[in-house]
Amino acid sequence: MDILYSVGITLATLAVLVGVHEFGHFWVARRCGVKVLRFSIGFGKPLLRWRDSLDTEYVIAAIPLGGYVKMLDEREGNVDPGELHLAFNRKPVLSRIAVVAAGPLANFVLAIVAYWALFMAGETGYAPVIGAVETGSVAEVAGLEPGQEIVSIDGRATPTWQAVSFRLLERIGDSGSILFSVRYPDSDVVYESEGQLNRWLAGDDEPRLLAGLGLTLFMPPIVPLLDEIVPNSPAERAGLKAGDRILSTDGVPMELWENWVDYVRSRPGERMSVLLQRDGRELELMLTPEESTTPEGEAIGRVGVGVALPEMPESQRREFHRGPLEALGAGAQRTGEMVSFTANSMIKMVQGLISPKNLSGPITIAKVATASAKSGLESYIGFLALLSVSLGVLNLLPIPVLDGGHLLYYSIELVVGKPVPERVQMVGYQVGLLLVVSLMVFALYNDFSRLS
Repeated sequence: MDILYSVGITLATLAVLVGVHEFGHFWVARRCGVKVLRFSIGFGKPLLRWRDSLDTEYVIAAIPLGGYVKMLDEREGNVDPGELHLAFNRKPVLSRIAVVAAGPLANFVLAIVAYWALFMAGETGYAPVIGAVETGSVAEVAGLEPGQEIVSIDGRATPTWQAVSFRLLERIGDSGSILFSVRYPDSDVVYESEGQLNRWLAGDDEPRLLAGLGLTLFMPPIVPLLDEIVPNSPAERAGLKAGDRILSTDGVPMELWENWVDYVRSRPGERMSVLLQRDGRELELMLTPEESTTPEGEAIGRVGVGVALPEMPESQRREFHRGPLEALGAGAQRTGEMVSFTANSMIKMVQGLISPKNLSGPITIAKVATASAKSGLESYIGFLALLSVSLGVLNLLPIPVLDGGHLLYYSIELVVGKPVPERVQMVGYQVGLLLVVSLMVFALYNDFSRLS
């Protein structure tokens, strides 16, 4: 059932993204007087097809990894003389630019609508209060102290943990100053401080943003109170249950969750005595962590449990409510930020400042889509918006075979007054196709690497 659920969510996600993108091309093409021959979601063998009153064929095909809008065009076949005025290639260059640009723009509109819905529902988060600062780190050099709340980074507000993470994501690979605005608890006085970055986290496969600054955000102490037991795990076989509070292991007191994690990780395959509290009484069980290997080749112990997270202080809770117009403006702003962030990340990847291992393919998309859907509608809508922005930006890259490549050719035509020669276009398409296929293969390789 989990596989069917994952497949269903993935297909639904791709259908929405591709459908909206292709509808953008379709809608503007018709407004520009271009005859649309086919509107297809997916490639390959048609599974479902029908026609409308304007003789456009609508298709849902077997391979759901994309779609297309086929328009009347003399370059793709003979056109009836009576329909030449409906051919795409006969339209003014500005009309062709509008048709091509409409696909990515439709993805951005979808993101705006998605963010608008999230902002209308209200946002909840927690204030980014510093828990600890590492000696000699960027944070310490900047003068940051435990207990301070990070009000802004580089002049842009950071009311929640998520906002801090996003601002730091934008600085990966950068060199130069990073500006912090902070304040102490129960104070409105804001202090400014400055840190220095030098190719910050450049090339890291899995950048740890806060650790890279040398700080941790405040969290209440996490005690070893079990919340989840993985089926068929050493913990389940030993008799551990959700709600158990670990008191000691081999006689060593376990006051914090991290104490127990460190103890278990350092003893793969070693039988240990666990003293716990269950329903008000103490109980002793024998537990043997199974051996697991980290990507670095280190052998560690795992038992298959999850911890119950403590409640955050109510004083650090942040709630944001917006009206329809304010939410729409915030949705447009968030979409603009995501477009800029996605484009800059691609540039940094080309420059070698961001690891290409961060490229993801359909397998990772499927996993994240399923996980976000299970987390709730809000999480899924946020992921859909992010993916829609990524699809829009990707299609605007000036690579032939993508929308951006067509826009490049039409922009040249607009400037010089004549189309780019067919031979040049064909060579460009071949190079572009090779590049896109190579990127897809590399993204799939990254997907399988993560699975292993």
